[in-house]
Amino acid sequence: MSRLTRETRETRIQLELGAGDGIETGDAFLDHMLVTLARYGDLSLAVAAGGDLRHHLIEDTAIALGELLAAETPATCARYGHAVVPMDEALVEVTLDAGGRPHFEGRLPSGLYEHFFRSLALHARWTVHVRVIRGRDRHHVVEAAFKALGLALRQARREDGAVFSTKGAVRTEWEVPDAG
Repeated sequence: MSRLTRETRETRIQLELGAGDGIETGDAFLDHMLVTLARYGDLSLAVAAGGDLRHHLIEDTAIALGELLAAETPATCARYGHAVVPMDEALVEVTLDAGGRPHFEGRLPSGLYEHFFRSLALHARWTVHVRVIRGRDRHHVVEAAFKALGLALRQARREDGAVFSTKGAVRTEWEVPDAG
């Protein structure tokens, strides 16, 4: 079990990985998306969070989750994951590289949740590409993106027994600048 606490003047985020379930942020949609990510990503995740503004809550939760996942993803993981998820009229593709090169590409119909994905990718030190193939309902598009991210994450974090890189290593110790 791993724990991480992120406290700022704006938010207080407590995360536990491998601790069972229980997600409570005070934002019903964020809770729904975190439960979805945990379920599809095969993560035993507990979250207790609160904040002054919805933007700060969503951003800081993504930052903290990214930092925790960076610390808890084995160097000998499969590294790559890919998923395409349909949800009613929405169809979303996520491709992930957990190899320590932080980058995000993609557009979501919600600026807050696009920012969540970017903050998560940068702080987890992942490359994440999100492609919305189609979709009209914002809820369906964002939820399909979280489901696809979870499935890609499940593949990428799978223990592979060896470092999957021609460089012989996929991790570098460095500090991620605070996004906010």
